[in-house]
Parts: sequence; structure tokens; C-alpha cells
Amino acid sequence: MKRTYLQLLGAFLVGLIVPCLVLQLGARVASSDAQETTGITTEATAPLQTQPTAPSLPPEPEPISIRVLLPSGQTEEWVLEEYLVGVILAEMPTSFDHEALCAQAVVARTYALRRQQENRHPMGAICTEGSCCQAYVSPEDYLDGLGYQKDIDRAVDAVKATEGEVLRYQGQLIEATYFCCSGGKTEDAQAVWGVAYPYLQALLSPGEEQMDHHRHEVYFTAQQLQQALGKSLSGSPYSWVSRVKRTEGGGIDTISIGGTVYTGAQLRKLLNLNSTAFVIEPDEEGIYVTTSGKGHRVGMSQSGAQAMALRGYTYLQILGYYYPGTVIDKTQNLE
Repeated sequence: MKRTYLQLLGAFLVGLIVPCLVLQLGARVASSDAQETTGITTEATAPLQTQPTAPSLPPEPEPISIRVLLPSGQTEEWVLEEYLVGVILAEMPTSFDHEALCAQAVVARTYALRRQQENRHPMGAICTEGSCCQAYVSPEDYLDGLGYQKDIDRAVDAVKATEGEVLRYQGQLIEATYFCCSGGKTEDAQAVWGVAYPYLQALLSPGEEQMDHHRHEVYFTAQQLQQALGKSLSGSPYSWVSRVKRTEGGGIDTISIGGTVYTGAQLRKLLNLNSTAFVIEPDEEGIYVTTSGKGHRVGMSQSGAQAMALRGYTYLQILGYYYPGTVIDKTQNLE
């Protein structure tokens, strides 16, 4: 009886253990098959790491170049922004306020690009003569002429602060004319060149009273005046001048001297005057001519820009005043 009981107990344990061993072995076989077909291990693995890629940046725009006609007659391609440094050194005192220098940089940039479009010189070049296009002096020549590096640095700062900025009116580059000193009021383009521009108007330019060239007086004897005009003058100097007609900006439109009618521009050239804004006072031996300002007096007065800068105006406000209705744009938007 006892033996029978032990046999039954042994059979029961065998029946319980064997299925468990079969199940465990089957699980191992299944796991091995899965490893062979998928390559996934049963051990915990870190997820794959991917390196982030930096977003692609647009390529740097090519610097705009300008064709420059040298005094030698050769034409060279210069980087516009580098060329402007030499224009500022030649055209405006670097002792002027930073905002005035910035205004000059924008105007000079606009002027150069418009001149290039007009093909005034072969291949659309712009010359380095201030009486024709814009004056220019290289930084090297500036230093050789006893200039200072700090002056060059100030010019560079103004160009960088306004990099690529130009003036437009109704989508077009403006006729960005400028000059030294107005004498208190600028001139209308129509009165000087016979061509009207809405943004080149006669307007007050206050604060120039202490600037150089605000007033200048020169005396002509009867002989000197006759030689300059290329004609004989008879009678008293008090009788020579008549029929004076002035422009809205205070310049001479027409004037009669010794019976001959001259325009203000003609007389300015003949007598080598600072501007067309002048008055004539005769005496017994000749005439005194007192001019106001220096230059054609159309567009931005450099002395006026300095006066505004000293009163706290920014270069954008200066440009908005002297070129009403214009907007600032970037050279990269040029067609």
C-alpha cells in the first residue's frame, strides 16, 4: 500500500514538471528564431542617435561693384562700399557728426548707382572729378596728404552703418545731388537745371550761419569785371546792374549787366562765384559781390546736414528733410 502511494506521488510530480520544461524550452527556441529573423536582441539597447543638421543658409550676396573712370582714362571695377569711403574722405569733412557722415554715405551710394545707369561716361563709369560726378581720394593718398587714420575710420564706420542703403522715389533711384553750403535755403532743381524733381525743392536750411562758406564777398574793379565778362562797360558802376530776377530759392534767375542779360549760372561761371545766390553792390570803382552758400544748392546741404545732426537728428531724418517723399531701400533689391 505504501509503495503504491509513492508510485502515484512520483507520477504526479513527473506530470507537473515535464510540461513546464517543455514550455521553457519552447520559449527559448522561439526567442532564438526571432533573433535570427529580426536581428533584435533581447537585451535592452539604446535608441539610435541622429546628429542634428544645421539649416542651410542662403549664400552671401556678391558685393556690388562700380565702374570708375580714373584720371588716366582707364576704367576699373571697384567694390562699391570700398569706393564710398574715398568719396566721403573727399567730399565731406570727417570732423562732421556721425549722422551727417551716414547721410553722406547713403547719398553718395545712390548718386553713384544712378550715374552708372545713365552711362554718362563710357561703360557707365563714374569719374573721380567732383565737378562732374563725385570727388574721390584713396585712403592711401589721404594719409599721404597728412590725413589721419581716425578720419578714415570714421568714414568706414559711416559706410558700414548704412551698408547697401539707397534712396528711391516711386521705385527709382533718385537724383541724389548734394553740395557744400546753402547759405540758408536750398534751390529748386527746375530753377538750376530746367528739370523738375518732386524731391528736389527749395527749402529752408537753418543752422548754417556759423559754417564755412555761409557768406563770401569778392570785389571786382571795372577792369576786372570787363575782362571777366569779355565786354566793355561804360558809365558809372551804379548804372551797370539792372533787371534782377530771383528764383524761389533766392538765387539769381536772370540779371542784366551793362545791357547784357545773364543767367545766374552763367554769371557764377564767368565770375567764379561760390553760388548763384548773390547780391551786387557797386561803388565808384567797381562792384562788391556777396554770395550765400557754396555749390549749386540743389538737394542736401552738407553744412545743413551737420547742423541737423548737431541738433540731434538722425541720418534718416536728415535725408527725409532734404529729399521729401523718398524712401530708403537696399541695393540688393535693385533690378
